[in-house]
Amino acid sequence: MSRSQRFLNNAWSAALFQVLMVITGFILPKVMLSCYGSEINGLVSSVTQFVNYFTLVEAGLSGAAVYALYKPLADKDYFQISRVVVATRNFYNISGWIFIVLVIGLAIIYPVLLRTPVLSPFGVAALVLIVGVNGALEFFTLGKYRAILTADQRQYIISLSSSIYCLINTGIVVFLAIFGVNIVLVRLIAVSAIFLRSLILAVYCRRKYSYIDYSVSPDNMALSKRWDALFLQILGTFHRGAPVALITIFATLKDVSIYTIFNMVLSGVMAVLDIFSSGLGASFGDIIVKKERDILKRAYSDFEMAYYSLITFVYAIAMLQIMPFIRLYTADVVDANYNQAILGVIFVLNGYLYNMKTPQGMLVISAGLYKETRYQTAAQAAIEALVGAVLGYRYGLAGVMLGSCLSNLYRVIDLMFFIPHNVTYLPVRNTLKRLLLSIGDMGVIILIGKLLLWECTGVLVWIIQSFLLCFVAGGVIILSLFLFDRKCFISIINRLTCMVHKK
Repeated sequence: MSRSQRFLNNAWSAALFQVLMVITGFILPKVMLSCYGSEINGLVSSVTQFVNYFTLVEAGLSGAAVYALYKPLADKDYFQISRVVVATRNFYNISGWIFIVLVIGLAIIYPVLLRTPVLSPFGVAALVLIVGVNGALEFFTLGKYRAILTADQRQYIISLSSSIYCLINTGIVVFLAIFGVNIVLVRLIAVSAIFLRSLILAVYCRRKYSYIDYSVSPDNMALSKRWDALFLQILGTFHRGAPVALITIFATLKDVSIYTIFNMVLSGVMAVLDIFSSGLGASFGDIIVKKERDILKRAYSDFEMAYYSLITFVYAIAMLQIMPFIRLYTADVVDANYNQAILGVIFVLNGYLYNMKTPQGMLVISAGLYKETRYQTAAQAAIEALVGAVLGYRYGLAGVMLGSCLSNLYRVIDLMFFIPHNVTYLPVRNTLKRLLLSIGDMGVIILIGKLLLWECTGVLVWIIQSFLLCFVAGGVIILSLFLFDRKCFISIINRLTCMVHKK
């Protein structure tokens, strides 16, 4: 199976999974708000984010394992593949037990630190333990399978099994919540869905990679990059969890709930964007390992142009449509103020800046440049923590999100220079031109959209306006590419045409 065919398989399966995630991501918070209120919704979100911090005990293992598997998979060196997989399994098992100990510790401490009238201390502790079960299963099942499936460009298996999990988990939560079942019991029963996903992955990997010998001695040195990869994982986990942690400290559970609803929308946007980058990291890793520099330059240049066009399209529409959606979505919620336009602007800006660095960040992982970027990664985390804390203390949720924006802006500028000098050897001005073009196109789309849109009075109107904006954004971006980046634009069209014909 060619790289293009695997990319298409990864893309359509990721699309299915992300569509399900977006749909269920809208359904679950709505059900939580309607059935349990903003306090419980904020509590569950807060607990989930704190538990997510403990995934740092993985210590960059996933990225290091994927990188270590690129070469033996390309060479069909089954003995070395077995040694890396066994080492990965052993480290994940150790990390899983450490994770369990940390979750138990949180279950003891969290009810003491957080007093809430909506749930007893025992209920809060039980909720922490139940949420922790999902994380533990990630270590003992999905982690070791994800490494070889990702390195072998077969993420579509993960996407399909995760889609099944998503449907079953959502069905359980919605059904039980409607009947008013206690939230702790709801989360406990929903855990059963993850066991099915684990079974699917185990059966597939046992059959597909039957040549793996689990009795060989592990090659622990092959995973030496895990400690360098730790910094990137810290950033990823910190970026996802820092806002909720800071809001919990400087604000209230209702503010956490407000964050959750806005973040739900942006997570849906990012999920759509993930469809178009899913699987490409492994493809670029394969190209880098084989030292196909000319192919790397052409492929990366095309991807960068296409991806920046995509985020321009998506975030320009999001900037115009987020607040009408939030107002419709929370129309019947009266226990917290979700109608905050400034938050809408900041959240979209943060998402836009976060995705600006996706092409370069992907190459950092594909090339295994964890050690070379650890100080920059630490600087980004420090900016988010310090600025987020200072501004969060003064301005609450908006201040925390501004800190996140500044940290992402720093990383965009840093990677814009780092990747051309260390990986692609392309001119920095190429990326800078595309960034400026994206910002300019976004401004034009928003200006035209402001002139065309009318008051949003219902869901149907919102949908009609969104379709109208799609045509406007698409037209502006295509015209801009034709005028300012024509060569790369034509290359992308030719590449897509060849992929479709081969398919």
